[in-house]
Amino acid sequence: MASLICGSLAFDTIMSFEGRFADQILADQLHILNVSFLVPELRRDFGGCAGNIAYSLKALGGEPRPMAALGRDGGEYISRLQDLGISTQHVLAVEDTYTALAMIMTDRDNNQITAFHPGAMAQAHRLQIKPDPQVRLGIISPDGRDAMLLHAEQMKAADIPFVFDPGQGLPMFDGVELRRFIDQATWVTVNDYEGKMLSDRTGLDSAAISRQVRGLIVTLGAQGCEVWVDGQMTHVPPVAPTAVVDPTGCGDAWRGALLYGLEQGWDLLRCAALGNRVGARKIAHRGPQNYTVADLL
Repeated sequence: MASLICGSLAFDTIMSFEGRFADQILADQLHILNVSFLVPELRRDFGGCAGNIAYSLKALGGEPRPMAALGRDGGEYISRLQDLGISTQHVLAVEDTYTALAMIMTDRDNNQITAFHPGAMAQAHRLQIKPDPQVRLGIISPDGRDAMLLHAEQMKAADIPFVFDPGQGLPMFDGVELRRFIDQATWVTVNDYEGKMLSDRTGLDSAAISRQVRGLIVTLGAQGCEVWVDGQMTHVPPVAPTAVVDPTGCGDAWRGALLYGLEQGWDLLRCAALGNRVGARKIAHRGPQNYTVADLL
């Protein structure tokens, strides 16, 4: 079974600020904000939601197929995916723009400031989803607005069960559009902040959303996650990381584990428990990690 992963491919520049943002930003001077942060640590990674989810799913033994757009500078990313054994058949090269770029700065309390240039991601709607007997599962993760709307409709039309994972793309949609996503989706996953926004915009609380899909999962960071099925909530406890090194990409790693469990036919509680383990593994290390399901169970 292959999983179609709709979302972004991006180059990430990740920086560590050794202080606290709160000590540098004066609340009563925000109207003239002018700050500079010294970041002695910097690394460049292959990122984007589709890329990160695909990496996690592949590491666990799943079969990811990212569907995303790269710019004229995306050749290195294509090579990276191919080296990992990840299919690039659904990756579009857009020659007149750059690949999406994220610049992420994290302080000592794991607060983050991110600047994001969408680049080729804005052209992802040019990619079309068609029925494929090898694709039995999908996810709509943050991407260009038009692409998220179109690909959700196309997955539904192709009879591909999918996870709606709006992430940081959620504010682009109004209540009517978000209700439509829920109607089309098979599962929904959000973090606690996104969950509150989703409820505010749709007028549906977590119990109501879970009755319209096979399940809703709300991740709670260090508190684990909530799994809602048919209006009933079960708390899945967290897994304590061996260290808190870098939170960047933990949510995407978690979603890769969710897809792996769904590929295996697991129930949502077991999927969420694996996600918590993968997230704990990710936060304790910088950059890509090699792991298997056997390592985590």
